Amino acid sequence: MIVVSSCLAGMKVRYNGTHCMQDVIQRLVEEKKAVTVCPELMGGFTTPREPAEIQGGTGADVLDGRARVIEKSGRDVSDMYIGGAHAALKKIRELGATMVVLKEFSPSCGSAMIYDGRFENRKIPGNGVTTALLEREGIEVVSEQIFLGRLEQSGEI
Repeated sequence: MIVVSSCLAGMKVRYNGTHCMQDVIQRLVEEKKAVTVCPELMGGFTTPREPAEIQGGTGADVLDGRARVIEKSGRDVSDMYIGGAHAALKKIRELGATMVVLKEFSPSCGSAMIYDGRFENRKIPGNGVTTALLEREGIEVVSEQIFLGRLEQSGEI
């Protein structure tokens, strides 16, 4: 079973009420070959919501208490991101997922790049809170770009 970010399957769960649908991923969900998760909704957020970015490090640093997830207005929402990460981990374990595909750049789901915490649309190397937790638990997380590239190389798309 593959687990994917809900927004990649066309669900309007992003902070601004939009999605980042990838047709291939949506088809996998429709064919019941993939299941969706949204760690932010699982952590108690609603849609739409205020944008948030990690300040002072990466998702791993948030888990270790060395960085925080802050909304644009300044509210610290780290605990909600950590809670959502743990809820996603629980679901992923229950499903016995063999692969997790999460939305790049997200403070929850980013696997290689995240925003730098200044709300200026600048990205830095790093992972989101959910990705950091999953990787600590030995679960491979890839971005949608990596996943789609693998499918293309294998001739599946």
